[in-house]
Amino acid sequence: MTFPQLNSDLLLSRLEHPSQKGPRQIRMVLDTDTYNEIDDQFAVAYALLSPERLKVEAIYAAPYHNNRSSGPGDGMEKSYDEILRLLNRLKVPSAGFVFRGSTTYLSGRSEPERSPAALDLIEKALASPEGDPLYVVAIGAITNVASAILIEPEIIRRIVVVWLGGQPHWLHFATEFNLMQDKRASQLMFDCGVPLVQIPCQGVASHLLTTVPELESALQGRNAISNFLLERFCEYHEDHFAWAKEIWDISSIAYLLDEQWVPARVKPSPILTDDLTWEAPPTGRHAMKMAWALHRNPIFRDLFLKLQAVKD
Repeated sequence: MTFPQLNSDLLLSRLEHPSQKGPRQIRMVLDTDTYNEIDDQFAVAYALLSPERLKVEAIYAAPYHNNRSSGPGDGMEKSYDEILRLLNRLKVPSAGFVFRGSTTYLSGRSEPERSPAALDLIEKALASPEGDPLYVVAIGAITNVASAILIEPEIIRRIVVVWLGGQPHWLHFATEFNLMQDKRASQLMFDCGVPLVQIPCQGVASHLLTTVPELESALQGRNAISNFLLERFCEYHEDHFAWAKEIWDISSIAYLLDEQWVPARVKPSPILTDDLTWEAPPTGRHAMKMAWALHRNPIFRDLFLKLQAVKD
């Protein structure tokens, strides 16, 4: 399949941080495997509680398969239900706002699933002016986004993808849960030329550690959504002594809120091999952007203050 190619100047412009274009709301959709573990729940709340910067237009349930699901379709349905539980506690209506995603992973580049999420993404992307692209924030397997691109490649001109997935390119291996769930979809993201901001895990999002005592101090008893997030965090692990957990997914929201919190640089897009390793890009390969660091403290401070301000 042939994909539309942005000229290098336009691609580099799309990869600029949106704050470079002035103090405006960023139009975005959020693609999330919300029940996969416990970090997506924090990211969903963070995005919805940041209207000073983010205008969330839809939330899509992404597939996943681990010990919390019987398969990718079951994972998607469990994620869909978890999104509804979050919105209920935030008093956000779900009708016309939350969409089910793919029930399977891609088997190739000719068989995308026409899920409600993929079709809604296409509709919103095509309605976006070329000068005001839709930000697609993905914090799970990239299946829904890849399917939308395969169904309607023209959306490449109308979106910017911010994806938490994979490892930094200076590591030989790329293996990470979101990336390895759907290898074909992940390869597509690095190959198709869509404006892509990758937030790797090890050494970047892995800095987003928090603990039960910290969350109890910041969130316990504040409101329904804070109590729910604390409950999810505590039930994830039986022994909380000297235990911390990464809240990986808030990194993607933090990137959009303040470019200094998640610094990134433009580089040629690497090749993702079938063995899930990085291969050096050939000369002339299109550009992408990769986060190379993350400042944990201001991110959690901002998140906690926003959660504390919620009124039941």
